[in-house]
Amino acid sequence: MIDTVVGAKSSAIIYSIAETAKANNLKPYDYFEYLLTEIPKHLDDTDRGFLDDLLPWSPNLPANCRKPGKDEVK
Repeated sequence: MIDTVVGAKSSAIIYSIAETAKANNLKPYDYFEYLLTEIPKHLDDTDRGFLDDLLPWSPNLPANCRKPGKDEVK
């Protein structure tokens, strides 16, 4: 996949999303699963406002995407 320019670019995008998720205390696997579940629901939307709720720093992300904090029970 990464032996082409397009593949390398795709890998860089995925890596960037994963690292941004980690930097925002998200569990990357759960975050990607959420994105891949939610984005298809909006394919016919012309308003892209829903994307704000999908950003890694959005307070509207589901709790299962977040890593437990120091005060939370695992």
